[in-house]
Amino acid sequence: MSFDSWDEIRTAFHVARIGTVSGAAEVLGVHHATVIRHVDALEDKLGTKLFQRHPRGYTPTEAGQQLLSVGQATEDQFSQLAARIAGAGDEVTGELIVTSLTAVSVLVLPAMEKLLGEYPGLRLRYLTDQRVFRLEYGEAHVAIRAGNRPTEPDNVVQSLGRMQNALYASHAYVERFGIPRSKEELAKHRFVSNDNRDSRAPFYRWLRDNVPDEQVVFRANEHESQVDAIKAGLGLGFLTVPMGRADPTLEEVVKPYDTWDTNLWLVTHVDLHRTPKVQAAVKAIKEQAARSDGLILN
Repeated sequence: MSFDSWDEIRTAFHVARIGTVSGAAEVLGVHHATVIRHVDALEDKLGTKLFQRHPRGYTPTEAGQQLLSVGQATEDQFSQLAARIAGAGDEVTGELIVTSLTAVSVLVLPAMEKLLGEYPGLRLRYLTDQRVFRLEYGEAHVAIRAGNRPTEPDNVVQSLGRMQNALYASHAYVERFGIPRSKEELAKHRFVSNDNRDSRAPFYRWLRDNVPDEQVVFRANEHESQVDAIKAGLGLGFLTVPMGRADPTLEEVVKPYDTWDTNLWLVTHVDLHRTPKVQAAVKAIKEQAARSDGLILN
């Protein structure tokens, strides 16, 4: 028997518990005819009588007593579950799922470290992927999105500011090829880029418009591989300013252009936005954003 019969089971449980159709109807807030229909339908599905009918009400048969026992245990478990959920909602504990692009990890990870220090009962999951995790399906609690302002109707969207991006190279690359001093020189250097030639990131659009395709000597679909290639000296590559300036093995060979900036958005679902756990995460990320070099607050 499937969960399609749940309403009928719940109705029969209350009849067994109270002993009358009218009493069960009052508790459930339905018409007494609905109670009778549910009980009759459940007995037909089970192929057995759950009650002996008499003028004073309904008395459970042996099968009805089994239903009453299971129903009472189920109701107790649901009550305990509701109490645990209500209690957990007031605490900053349990699992917290944050998602962003890997390039934003320099902003997210310090905020996570602060959260764990303040709330040791938290268990953090950090999901980095090109795809958009759906907050309405519970795939994440907090998201940091890049690009255009998210438009999902049930999300709370707050601006985190504009992330600056610049061109970086390894010391070995600079020793071998030097630092470009003009736009013309820049177009003659080797580049590391994303394998997605249609990327909408503003700095990759600039690269397509200003650098010959043959000068892009290395492409990768994963951000980590692009970073490794830049460090290995394969070419110049774009990194967020916080990531590039924090790495002593890299040199900033071209300062950030305003046209390379990427808008960042802090996104939560409206149903969870005000919960203490999500608010703690939002606060920690905003505070880290305010301290981050290379993030321009709006």
